[in-house]
Amino acid sequence: MKIENNSVVAIHYTLTNNDGDVIDSSAGREPLKYLAGAGNIIPGLDDELIGLEAGEQKQVTVQPKDGYGEVDENLVQKLPRDVFTGIDEIKEGMEFQAQGPNGEVQFVVVKKVEDDGITIDANHALAGVVLNFDVTIDSVREASEEEIEHGHVH
Repeated sequence: MKIENNSVVAIHYTLTNNDGDVIDSSAGREPLKYLAGAGNIIPGLDDELIGLEAGEQKQVTVQPKDGYGEVDENLVQKLPRDVFTGIDEIKEGMEFQAQGPNGEVQFVVVKKVEDDGITIDANHALAGVVLNFDVTIDSVREASEEEIEHGHVH
């Protein structure tokens, strides 16, 4: 069976950046399962795997716009220290959950700690990064009605 929208797909993959550094891999783990076309994985990878079958391999390069987006400087902000009340020590690299402008949960990373404020970044860690996937299709099957209705694999 070829991958098409609403197929349940299981893949093994290795993800690297343009320097060849491994960012993530399914090696030694179960394959990643997703519902094709449902937004479960980044669109640049989802689109490139359409039409493949179990056993096939493909190398896919995903530009930032089709991955985690470009870096948005509006998501980098300097906040007053009193926003972080109740936290004894704040260090660069710390991660927090914050509430986004529409009430959604956002993850932010502390980029700089200064006397007059704390600079945070709400961009995804892979924003602006070209993603290189080496993918092997493990299996493809039809999704159940429930999986299609829920928009993810069960």
